[in-house]
Amino acid sequence: MTVTALVSAKSCGVTTSALAMTLSSTRPSLLAECDPAGGTIRAGLFQAQITAGTGLYHLAVAERAGEDALAQAFASHLVSLDESGNRQVLPGLTDPAQAPALTRTWPALAQVMRVLSDEGGYDVVIDAGRLALESGRLHHTLTPAPLLHGADLVLLVVRATDQSLALARHMTEPLRNELTDRGTGPDALGVLLIADGPRRAHEVSEALRLPVMAALPWEPDTAAYLAGTGRAPRGLKKSALLSSARNALGHLQAAASRRALHQKYAPTAPAPVPAALPAPAVAPAPALEAPAPKVAGVLQRLGQGKVDPRV
Repeated sequence: MTVTALVSAKSCGVTTSALAMTLSSTRPSLLAECDPAGGTIRAGLFQAQITAGTGLYHLAVAERAGEDALAQAFASHLVSLDESGNRQVLPGLTDPAQAPALTRTWPALAQVMRVLSDEGGYDVVIDAGRLALESGRLHHTLTPAPLLHGADLVLLVVRATDQSLALARHMTEPLRNELTDRGTGPDALGVLLIADGPRRAHEVSEALRLPVMAALPWEPDTAAYLAGTGRAPRGLKKSALLSSARNALGHLQAAASRRALHQKYAPTAPAPVPAALPAPAVAPAPALEAPAPKVAGVLQRLGQGKVDPRV
C-alpha cells in the first residue's frame, strides 16, 4: 500500500490528521508517532493509559541488539486503535532527550515501514512532527530524515491561513532538495491542506509551488476527541473529518501508484555526445537497501503473543 509521512513547519494538526487517516483506512493501518520532539497520543487520545514502557524509544534499544531483536520488539510495542486490532499505533517518545538515541535506528525503521506497506498491505502513516533545519538541510537529530527518504509521499501539513503559509514557505525548498538528493524524488512532496482559513487549494499550491494532494475539513469536535481534549462525537466513523480522511487516503494511494509506474517505465535518457573531456560522474541518489530477512520477519510477529498495555 502506501507509506505517507506528514510534517509541518509548526504545529498544524499533524498528529490529528495522522490519526484521522489511520482510523479511516479500509485496510490494515499503522500510525508511527516519530516526532523527535515527543509524542502526544499517549497523553492525549489514550489519556495516559499507555505507560512509558511501550513505544518508540524501546525500538532504539532493541535495534542495538540486532535486526531480529528489532523485528521482535516492533510488534510488542504497538497499541490497537480499535477492537479489531487492524488499526494500530506506535506511541512516540516521552522525552525529547531520547531523540539522539534514534539517529541510528531510523533507517531500520524505514525498512520496517516499507515491509509493512509492500508485503503486509498496510497503510502506513508517519507522524514526523515539526521540521528542524540545520544549514539549510534537515537536522539529523531533530528530524527523522530516513523515514522521509523512504516514504512514497511526504506531505507538508498547512492550514489555509496566511500565517501558516508564511511558515511553510521556508520549508519547501529544503524538503525538495532532501527528497531529490536522498529520497524517492521531488515529486513525492505535496501538501495536506487543513481547511481552517480563507485560502483556497489553488492559492496554497501557488504560494508553496507544491500540489495540494489532499485536504481535510476543520471539524473541531472530532479533532478535539482525537487530541484527547473532548468526547467522541456521535457518528464518529461517519464524521466529516474521518470521511474526508478516507477519501484522502484513496487519492494518495492513486498518486503513489502513478509515481511508481512513472519511475518503473520512465524513458531512458539518450546517451550523451562524447566531449573532449569526460563529464564528471554523478553519484545516483541513495536508495533504501532491500529489507533483511530478519526485518521482513516483523510481519510474522505481528499479533503473536501481543498484549495490549492498557489491559
